[in-house]
Amino acid sequence: MDSNENDFHELSFYTLSHPDQAYFIHQHIVDAYFAQKATKDSKSIGITFALVGLYLFLEKSYTGKQVQHAHMKLAKNKKQWPHFILPQYRGKITVADILVINPGIERDKMIKLWCISVWNAFKENHKTVAELLEKELGI
Repeated sequence: MDSNENDFHELSFYTLSHPDQAYFIHQHIVDAYFAQKATKDSKSIGITFALVGLYLFLEKSYTGKQVQHAHMKLAKNKKQWPHFILPQYRGKITVADILVINPGIERDKMIKLWCISVWNAFKENHKTVAELLEKELGI
């Protein structure tokens, strides 16, 4: 296991034990991490769900729980996933940057900044994500 993966597991422990379980911040780190680490060999459903999750969080103010429900609805209806452009640069913030922030409100803010950083890196795909959600879920 590489240090990136170890860092992700440590951050996952934080988010899965987060006191605000109704919000479910863990979903946001899963989406940001997958998008940031995706390769041409990654499954298209994984890339799709990561970008959908970031879009819903940042553009539609969805909680992690709401993103999960949208993923479930999307999975029921869609079998062919779009092709996304994987940018070389995936954002300046990494999991390691988040772990140096003390747990609590400041770390949670940094998680959102990470999501913004990754989402912005995928700017060429924003329209494709929005069109997919409009067509499939009316969002």
